[in-house]
This record gives sequence, structure tokens and C-alpha cells, in this order.
Amino acid sequence: MLDHKLQIPMYFFLRYLSLSDLCSSSVITPRMLVAFLTKTKSISFQGCIAQLFFFLMFAASETFLLSVMAYDRYVAICNPLLYTSIMNPGVCYHLLAAVFAWGLFSSTVISGFICSLTFCGPNVIDHFYCDIPPLVSLSCSSTFISTTVFFLVALCFGMNSFLIILASYVSIFSTILKMRSADGRRKAFSTCASHLTAVSLFYGTAFFVYMRPASGYSESQNKVTSVFYSIVIPMLNPLIYSLRNKDVKRAFRKIMERRMVKTNSQ
Repeated sequence: MLDHKLQIPMYFFLRYLSLSDLCSSSVITPRMLVAFLTKTKSISFQGCIAQLFFFLMFAASETFLLSVMAYDRYVAICNPLLYTSIMNPGVCYHLLAAVFAWGLFSSTVISGFICSLTFCGPNVIDHFYCDIPPLVSLSCSSTFISTTVFFLVALCFGMNSFLIILASYVSIFSTILKMRSADGRRKAFSTCASHLTAVSLFYGTAFFVYMRPASGYSESQNKVTSVFYSIVIPMLNPLIYSLRNKDVKRAFRKIMERRMVKTNSQ
């Protein structure tokens, strides 16, 4: 980072959120574009499982990363005097390691159970990438154990992450409402508005795709939502955090001014 104001833990985690978004969309988008441009829509079983594995890993990591960022905002707003000591570099790196470790674990468990299913054909996926619902629907073996495991993993890790975010924001809003200064309340809320927007988009579409009852399942709705979930949101997150963040805009303006001065001096 070229600006000292972007050295705080919030921007440390934001860098890895951007990396996770870039990786998750890179797993889906290139293969999808190849299919559209070349009309070659077939994919090997190994390629399909690999795509599912990496997409789940980065999506799960983003889930945990959003909860860590919510905790970071909680410490910054509710315990500002202890913020630098609590969220020190060692803690940040340990939290980041835990984020990607849990993402890898979740993806390995779910992909392993998908691999255990039997597929008798015709193996035609009614989707634009290899996702859990269309793969499970193709299986000719019992899917009870696999769907149960997926539900438990999503419930344990996804809901725990969501509850951490919810608890953090309950404390944050409680602290903000107790502030006497209207300007102080506005500044405090503005520091977490971008994160709250990203959380709402991510969890809203994820719950719609993966946590709906089977009776409400619609392939056409699922495909439209999946496009938003896997491609649009990763592109929106950098815009959400940059356009609504004064520090990022100030740092970008400084970089552009330095480049203009350097160009003019040459």
C-alpha cells in the first residue's frame, strides 16, 4: 500500500477479499466464455469436480472472511482504544490462515461426497458451471447422505459465520446509537456501510441458491441467481469498497497526481 491510512487491518482483509473474488470468478468465467465462443460445452468429470472444488473453496473462504471483517469493525467501533493491540499483525495473519483453512476443509468434504455419487447418464448439466444442485440431480444413487452432509456443513460454517456477523453488527449499532454526536454516528456507520452492503449481497444470493427447500427449486431462477452470485458480486465488491470509501479514493487520487507530475516532468 502506498498510503499509510490503508495500512490498518480493515484494508489488510479487504486485499484478500479482492483476491478471493478474483480467484472464484476466474474458476467460472474463462471456462464459460470458452463454451460460448467455441460452442464446446463438454467438460470432463475430473474437470467438473476440480471446478466445483476450487469454487467452493474460495466461496467458503469469502464467507469466513466476511465474518472476520465484521469482527474487525466491531473492535474498531466498540473498542477503539484497544483496536491496534487486539487486531495486531499476528492476529490478522492467524485469522487469515484460519479463513483459508476452513475454506479448504469445507470444499474437500463436500467435493469428496459429490465424488462418491454414481452417475449413470445422460450426464448433461443444466447449468453454466459445475455446481452442487445440478450435479446432485444427475446422480442415480441415493443422495441423502451427500445432501445431508452439505446441509450440515453449510449450517455449521455458513450459519456460524452469519451469526458472528449478526452479533458484531448488533453491538456496532448499539454503540453507534449511544454516541451523542450526530457526526460521530455518521462516521462510525460509514466505516461499515460498504461491508454491510457486501454481506447483504453475498448472503442474500447464497441463501437463495443453496438453502431453499426442494419444493421451491427452479433451474431457471437458480441459473440467473448463480450468475449474480459467481460473477457479478465479485466484480461489484471492489466498486462497493472503493466508491464508498474516502481513504481509497484519496489514495487513488494521490497516485494519479504523482503519475501526472512524473509524466509532466519528463
